[in-house]
Amino acid sequence: MLTVWGPVRSSVLQLPVRRACSGVIHRRPPAPGLTYAAPPPLVGLHRSGGRRCLSCVKTLPGVGTLSGVGTLSGLGTLSGVGTLSGVRCLSGVGGSSNSNSGGDVAGVAGVPGVAGADGWYSSLSDSAPVHLCEHFLVSVQQASGLPWWLSIVVATLSVRTLITLPLAAYQLVIISKVEALQVEISDLAKRLRYEVSVRARERGWTEKQSRFQFQKNLRRLISELYIRDNCHPFKASVLVWVQLPLWVSLSLALRNLSLDQSARQAELAVGGALWFPDLTAPDSTWIIPICLGLTNLLVVEVFSLQRVATSRFHRLVLNSIRGFSVLMIPIAATVPSSMALYWFTSSLVGFSHNLLLRSPAIHKILRLQTQRSESPYRDLLSAFIAKYRK
Repeated sequence: MLTVWGPVRSSVLQLPVRRACSGVIHRRPPAPGLTYAAPPPLVGLHRSGGRRCLSCVKTLPGVGTLSGVGTLSGLGTLSGVGTLSGVRCLSGVGGSSNSNSGGDVAGVAGVPGVAGADGWYSSLSDSAPVHLCEHFLVSVQQASGLPWWLSIVVATLSVRTLITLPLAAYQLVIISKVEALQVEISDLAKRLRYEVSVRARERGWTEKQSRFQFQKNLRRLISELYIRDNCHPFKASVLVWVQLPLWVSLSLALRNLSLDQSARQAELAVGGALWFPDLTAPDSTWIIPICLGLTNLLVVEVFSLQRVATSRFHRLVLNSIRGFSVLMIPIAATVPSSMALYWFTSSLVGFSHNLLLRSPAIHKILRLQTQRSESPYRDLLSAFIAKYRK
């Protein structure tokens, strides 16, 4: 068997080895003079219509009575069951321990969509990360003394630069390592396919069995390569798992500050500029929402130009992101201007970071293993023009 970081051996195909089972199960006979007796039947257990019933059981010590339990056939009702000691109310609605919990449940179930959605959103907007973002935004504004619109821009720039930019650079390093392994993976796949075909003729495997052995061993070899170079593709998704919760938390924090009746709301109401003087009201001119949509579409198009050959799944994902970018325009027109300004600033900073990470100087600092263009911005502009001139 070949291990990708050890000395190369003659075979890359690893097959399971079957071992004969040497254990024998013996039944131990009962000791002389001892016989097996079946346990006695339960007292009061009789059969009624093919079902067993506990008709004579009255009380259990420490539990209470079971005599009031209704029918159990077909999951019937438990009409006489009271409340358990130590458990107040299961439905979350007030009431004494002797009250009927079924009525409380029915009252909540009457509006399941409204109650569930309101409870979910309220708990999210009142969560600890959102409150932490609120304190961060207020601290930035108080420490800088800037107006609220400029304070939002500065806070967004600092968060994207100090948190998401290093993660984006780490993502670029992981992707570069994975791309550098493609040549080695291709060579291993060719050798493995040949060995599987030879072994299939020897053992009489069907095409399905040969395909299974090839895919199983290829996954093993690729996993060993990822471990050797410490570049599992899942590590490239760390940016998404950090950036998305951060984006949601800051958005809800700005919404809470803009809509809650507090002194911060009064400050945000006069903390805007130009055509959006009130940051608590939506942008009626739609300038910020349209700029947000155009920036998101520009980011998507720049990302799509990174790959020459795209698969069907890749095109489906790109079209979905394009549709979401267009959908964000009317959404941004209905939220407070503070949120729309944060979204637009975040997209603009992300686009600038994307261009920065294409620099050859950054590639040298990160020591990327794949060869990159020496004039990435000129190549990007040429590809952009060639794509939309058709």
